[in-house]
Amino acid sequence: MALAPTSNASAEENPIRVMVVDDSAIVRGLITRILESDAEIKVVSSVGDGLMALNAITRHEVDVIVLDIEMPRMDGLTALPKLIEARPGVKVVMASTLTRRNAEISMKALDLGASDYIPKPTTSGGIHSGDEFKRELIEKVRVLANRAPEPKAADVAAASPAPAARPAVAPREARPAAPAAAAPQAAGGKGITLRQRGAARPEVIAVGSSTGGPQALQRVLGNLPDAVGLPIVITQHMPATFTTILAEHIARASGRSAKEAEEGGIIQPGHIYVAPGDYHMCLERDGSNIVVRLNQDPPENFCRPAVDVMLRSVSKVYGANVLVMILTGMGHDGLAGSQVIVENGGTIIAQDEESSVVWGMPGAVATNGVCSAVLPVGDLPNCIANIVKGAGA
Repeated sequence: MALAPTSNASAEENPIRVMVVDDSAIVRGLITRILESDAEIKVVSSVGDGLMALNAITRHEVDVIVLDIEMPRMDGLTALPKLIEARPGVKVVMASTLTRRNAEISMKALDLGASDYIPKPTTSGGIHSGDEFKRELIEKVRVLANRAPEPKAADVAAASPAPAARPAVAPREARPAAPAAAAPQAAGGKGITLRQRGAARPEVIAVGSSTGGPQALQRVLGNLPDAVGLPIVITQHMPATFTTILAEHIARASGRSAKEAEEGGIIQPGHIYVAPGDYHMCLERDGSNIVVRLNQDPPENFCRPAVDVMLRSVSKVYGANVLVMILTGMGHDGLAGSQVIVENGGTIIAQDEESSVVWGMPGAVATNGVCSAVLPVGDLPNCIANIVKGAGA
């Protein structure tokens, strides 16, 4: 996602104020230098544990906290709710190395009010030299501080790599795309024009999400009526290990079979498949079955897994019989794939701005004329059920 340039004057007058909490002085120093390489970010406090953070937050105005998990005296998970209580409205990014235990703790932290997480390289040298970590850290801080405006449609088109070839739809699956139709704006909408939903009844549900996605996924799928027995495929922007934990959380919340997708796995009704971290997930027809294909092709929209990759393959396999849901997340991954979906007759719905942690991904589809509904997260389960049974959005 392209970040808007800022003047030094405006940055000095109103910087994004960050607190860094980590028990390693070396790591705190490296993270501080990374953040302050952006002229708009200022680290106002750097402390070594949760107790020190609680003391410091009463003395500093703070917009975003980068919070380590494992620290002496008071760890990140214990400090998290206390920091949010002490500074209402502060955004917290949990930072941890990629272990299963830390992934579990990070997921719990999201339930307790953390806005996002970032996997730390395992060594301080990795933090210093990791370009992806630097880019992601700055981007998350800026977006959570509302300083990274989402790109305009023209910018999105320029930034999104075009697929080598648009997936063809088998003739028996082809449907004319529903014409765009003017509709009242959704609450808080920004230039939203809804379109009629596709005429074909869905045979699969495809979901894309990023920042704030784990909680939104659990809320939607946990309240999805039992009558919705379609397979559900999910691309959530998450690293490896985290996606394993996410699938387990979704299984508990939904009462459905949910797991990380596996190469060659057969898609079955009523089952949920989560793209594994660092792998694009595609679907492919194999005789009478539809199977999962995983690959490590280059990232799209800086993402692997990428929603666009998944949606292009889903459209190729299912044609018009697709329902796509785009949930909270930064950037615009999912827009290009959603355009393919509606061109082939499928239906797109999206989470609204007010209920999203970041209205980047859902905002991109909502404001580009491909959505049939833009709704609060709590209204999405019934919307899905109505579309699946043919009652409309």
